[in-house]
Amino acid sequence: MKQHIVVRGLIFGASLLSFNIWAGAESFNSGPVFNDYGRHAVVMQTSVVPSNAVFKVAFDVSEQGSEEKVNRRFDSLARFINMHVANGVKLENIELALVVHGKASFDLLDNKAYKAKFNKDNPNHSLLQQLMHNQVKVYLCGQSAAYYDVKNAMLTPGVNMALSAMTAHAQLNQQGYSLNPF
Repeated sequence: MKQHIVVRGLIFGASLLSFNIWAGAESFNSGPVFNDYGRHAVVMQTSVVPSNAVFKVAFDVSEQGSEEKVNRRFDSLARFINMHVANGVKLENIELALVVHGKASFDLLDNKAYKAKFNKDNPNHSLLQQLMHNQVKVYLCGQSAAYYDVKNAMLTPGVNMALSAMTAHAQLNQQGYSLNPF
């Protein structure tokens, strides 16, 4: 009886591995929209996202990323787009907004301002340009900008200065955006 249970357990475990449930980081790939960002995994879905789904989602980021690599929270927007487009949702049905405040304000600086502050190029620059090219709206909290002495002229082109992060979220909510809790 014990051998039978062990064999069934091994068969079950092997079947789980064949579905990449425990495949690890190597099973994550980028694309189809962002080739250098937004790595995501293939998932054996039990609840399929309809191809005509429409998403309006705001992401809130306050934590500054490492000076060495892309802010992981910014990359979440690329992942959101990549994984949904890879699963049949039309790109034009995805409207995202990035609301930035706190020390993450520095991650929105253009290369010149970032280099003046951190002595290196902004690792977020390319991702921000690609996000905005794909219709992602990017807002900086004006209150955080004032606190950290970040001026409009210092920002990556296309970043919008909001009165505050709270204001940006309230306005986005009125436009039908949900807030991503992650």
